[in-house]
Amino acid sequence: MEYDDYFVCKEDTLGKVGLSSYQKCNAAIRMLAYGIPGDLVDEYARMSESTCLASLYNCEVVIAVFDPEYLREPNVMDTTWLLAINADRGFPGMVGSINCSHNDINVLQRSSVFGRLAESNCP
Repeated sequence: MEYDDYFVCKEDTLGKVGLSSYQKCNAAIRMLAYGIPGDLVDEYARMSESTCLASLYNCEVVIAVFDPEYLREPNVMDTTWLLAINADRGFPGMVGSINCSHNDINVLQRSSVFGRLAESNCP
């Protein structure tokens, strides 16, 4: 990455490739999105808790890179696009997951999207 070499995949002195940028970014984004500590992400990301935390400490880079497209609230264009894709797949009017994995009560309570939907105020 051009922002910070922390997220660049490196080799150790034996030539073994280390953790990928995707693993580190995924851990930081999960901790930010769900408000959870590193020890709840470490097994999923397959990295140590201390590395998860280091990824979070370097999250300014993650935010700078991913915020404009992925970490912002959805707008009317995003919602229209999601509805069109799901309608093409045979699920008209659906915004969310088919297998309900994204409908966990903890996710819904923290979601500004579902909060606005519950108040009948959405794009």
